[in-house]
Parts: sequence; structure tokens; C-alpha cells
Amino acid sequence: MPPTVNASRGATRRARIAGVIDVVVSGALTGLAIAVPVGAVGALLVALASRAGWRVGAAAALGVASVDGVYAAVAVLAGAAVSAALVPVAGALEVAAGLVLLGVAALLALHALRPERPGGAADRRARREPGPGAAYLLFLGMTALNATTLVYFAAVVLGNRDLVDGATEGAVFVAAALVASAAWQLVLATSGALLGQALSGPRGRRLSGLVAAATVAGLALHTMLG
Repeated sequence: MPPTVNASRGATRRARIAGVIDVVVSGALTGLAIAVPVGAVGALLVALASRAGWRVGAAAALGVASVDGVYAAVAVLAGAAVSAALVPVAGALEVAAGLVLLGVAALLALHALRPERPGGAADRRARREPGPGAAYLLFLGMTALNATTLVYFAAVVLGNRDLVDGATEGAVFVAAALVASAAWQLVLATSGALLGQALSGPRGRRLSGLVAAATVAGLALHTMLG
């Protein structure tokens, strides 16, 4: 085979690899850009992991990341249409999400202020905290209410059509965004679990619960009021 043909194929292969790397970086950065700013759901994730432990917190974290992955896929497949459809109702969805989170904050405060009873804190947590499956579904639902995430993904995809102009590139972008989001959410869950171990006494649990309730409520109001 002529050297020029080999050189041409080698250049094409390197260009494809470079293109895939660009898509991976773009997807990962997009996932992190959405996940890293800790909002009300992130604060609630830390609070849940601190009370219920790492397994439950990790399940909740994967619920959040699952929505990010689904929204990234929807943005790749139909970004312009979905973005145009969601923009008019994004405000209403944010208000709905804020109201749900305010209710959760109230429950956190009530839980923190409830008097200690005989029988052991571990037994009470086992009765009152959700299991991994319930935590996954709960955080999946709360995160899905945030239509801004989908609009953001769509804006990134539409602004970088040259990166995701094929099925392979689109799949790589979605996978990178999902993995990056999951990694960060698991960091939050791990932080919450470690915090729960540090604040294992009744006073520590009460204080952490009230702080979590106030944080979630404040961030929920910020979401509602913009």
C-alpha cells in the first residue's frame, strides 16, 4: 500500500480520536457545569446521606444523575424542539419544584425537632428514612421538575452541533455527561455520609437537620424567585 494512503488513513484515525475526545470533554464539562453548583436538591442529598447513610445517599445521587443523562439524550435528539416547548412553562415548573422542596424542608425541620425516644437512633432512622429504591425515585422526580437543566443541555448541544452531528458522537456526549454528573453527586453523598458520622449524637443530628432544612428552604425560594 502506498505510503501516502497509509499516512492519509493515519491522519483520519487521529482526527476521529481527537473528535471523540472533544465530545467526551464537552459532555463531561456540561455535566459538571450543571451538577457542581449545589442547589436545593444537592443540599437535600447531603442531608439525606448524613441521616440514612451512604447506600441511600448514593441511590439518591444516581437518581439525580439519571435525569441529567436522560435530559442530555433528549437534548441531543430533539434539542431545538424541546427547548422551544419548555421555555414558556419553565417558570411554572420551577415554582412547582420550589414548593415541593419547601415541603421537604418543613419535614426536615419537624424531623430534627422531634424529641428523642427510647429505642435507639438507628432503629428510628430505619423506620423513618427511605430505602435506596425510594430515595432513587424521590430524587429522580424532584430533579425532573427542573426544566432548566434540559434547556441548558439543549443550548449546549445546539451551540456545538459540529461535535454531536452523528449517533456515535451523541451517545458519547450523553455518556460523558451522565458519568460526570454521577461522579459529582456521589461526592455529595459521600460528604453527607461522613458528616453524619461526625454528627452522630442527638444534638449533632438536630443541628444538622435544622441547618439542612434552612438551606433547602433558602435555595428553594431562590429557585422560585429567580
